[in-house]
Amino acid sequence: VQLVESGGGLVQPGGSLRLSCAASGFTFSSSTMSWYRQTQGKARDLVARISSGGGSTMYADSVKGRFTISGDNVKNTLALQMNSLGREDTAVYYCKYEGGYYGNYWGQGTQVTVSS
Repeated sequence: VQLVESGGGLVQPGGSLRLSCAASGFTFSSSTMSWYRQTQGKARDLVARISSGGGSTMYADSVKGRFTISGDNVKNTLALQMNSLGREDTAVYYCKYEGGYYGNYWGQGTQVTVSS
């Protein structure tokens, strides 16, 4: 299993970023995937999850209406579109493969910094 995030960077408050997670080594189209984020000294928090096959999504209250999680089953890529970013969104963002019986796997993370 390999998960490689990209798309992080520095953005001004109110701006947008799109994170991507390239997945390999498992059947992406039938997998539950999620995005988490972590700030220094704090636990890793769930941001959004998409169920296997993309049938349902869920979001943390703090990002509802601003973030959108999606999956591309052709490219085996998970995405997180982030709009109306605020300083509170600054964190390292990780994608996660929730493999159930097969275990959970994490990417290396990508830094998002919201600052003027």
